[in-house]
Order: sequence, then structure tokens, then C-alpha cells
Amino acid sequence: MLSPESKVWIYQSNRRFTEAESEQIQQELQQFVMEWAAHGQHLQAVAQLHYQQFIVFMVDEKAAYAASGCSIDSSVHFLKDVEKRYGVNLFNRLKVAYRDGEEVKTVSQSTFRKLLAEGVVQASTVVFNNLVATKAAFDTQWEVPISESWHKQLL
Repeated sequence: MLSPESKVWIYQSNRRFTEAESEQIQQELQQFVMEWAAHGQHLQAVAQLHYQQFIVFMVDEKAAYAASGCSIDSSVHFLKDVEKRYGVNLFNRLKVAYRDGEEVKTVSQSTFRKLLAEGVVQASTVVFNNLVATKAAFDTQWEVPISESWHKQLL
């Protein structure tokens, strides 16, 4: 089990993965984490696909070695390969993901502002705060109403 202080990285896809893609990607994530190392030492880490759209890496830097520049580079290389093979973009930080009922929707910031102005999206709408940095924050602040997130500046 990872500590609450574990480092978190979230990568949001520009589209939802299909069921088959999701199963394959989750297997690839498990394989990557089994081999993920810093300075030759295995990292205490997990990688998961959430909502068929978010790839989340967590590294417990207290339990073992901290993720180094080289180990982070290897995760980025892995993600670039995922982008290429599945035809997605995982590095566009200008997209906003929010819940519409049980569905996760991803739109540009300008479209999100329009949805706010039209009342389609409101202060109570749940958004995904991909800027959380720790497991504790991920567990409590990743999915929050707009009024409780950095997105509130758009209200």
C-alpha cells in the first residue's frame, strides 16, 4: 500500500479508450510498473487507468527510491508510445474534463467557459483536478465540484 505522500502524475487522454484498449493499456501499465526503476532500484509504484481516460502513476518515495529524472523520462517515453499506438493525446493540459452525470466529458477551456456561461456546467459540476501532486490529494481532491477546484476562477 502506498503512503498518502506518494507522488502522483495524471495524464488525461483527449478521448475515452474503448473497452479492448483499456484492458490492453492496463496490462501494459502493470508490465511497465513491474520494470520501473530509479538508479537500478525498483520503484514502489502503481499505474492505473481511471474512467478509461486517465492514466495515473503513483510512486511511494518513502518506501523505496524516489523517481529520478531518468525514471520519469522512461514513463514519458512509455506514454508517448501509448499516444502513438492508440492515436490519442495525453499531454494537452488545456483540456478540461468534467462529469455530465456518470459520463466524463473533455472540452477545450473556451468551450468550458461557454458551457459555464450557458448554465450547462455549474459551480456544483464535478471536474477533474489533474494538478494534484500526492496520493492523499488524489484521493480527496481529484474529483471535486468546480466551486472547490482551481477551475472556480472560470466562474
